[in-house]
Amino acid sequence: MSYPTREAAAAAYGVSTMFEAAGRTGLIDIALVAHIPRAKVAGRARTVMCGQDDNLMVPAAIARAEPGDVLVMRMPESRPVSLLGELLATQCVARGVVAVLVDAAIRDAEAIRDLGLPVWSRYVRARSASKVHVGELDAPLEMGGTTIAMGDMIVLDGDGAIAIPAARIDAIVAAATEREEAEALKRARYKRGELSYDLDNLRAIVEGPPRT
Repeated sequence: MSYPTREAAAAAYGVSTMFEAAGRTGLIDIALVAHIPRAKVAGRARTVMCGQDDNLMVPAAIARAEPGDVLVMRMPESRPVSLLGELLATQCVARGVVAVLVDAAIRDAEAIRDLGLPVWSRYVRARSASKVHVGELDAPLEMGGTTIAMGDMIVLDGDGAIAIPAARIDAIVAAATEREEAEALKRARYKRGELSYDLDNLRAIVEGPPRT
């Protein structure tokens, strides 16, 4: 199946397939709550480093946001303090932001779901943030063991999140396409009753070579 954009392809393939296609690199290895079940999104990273327990930089990032962006937000120490609520999420939708990834908390979770904005966060808490500390926008940041730069591709779904470096997007999407096509062939064989135990030569590993 062909897709109109590489983002559409990456979203359809999903986090796990993209992770494997990327050589098992780029995983954003934190526990995340996906606030819209079954959402699958890929878009361009716009990074937001907030001050501790402060979300002054979130409205600043929204003001710079362009259609197709994924806002990637964190603060020096991840804590259950809300960086995003309904009013900021409403602005994200109006600016064409396709998703938000928050290594902290959000609040107004039901209202955000009603807006249809795909959001992944570490926590849900009513605790509000201050708006006094100037942080950084569009600078590389580390999240879940992966460094994310502005312009990298962020892929999000029920399996979590992965970051694809901008320079590798085309190659990794192509590798994911090949992987998806190979898995489609395997899936058809499994439906006919064949087993990965045999197709992937796992039987020999477990049981050893056939006895003569």
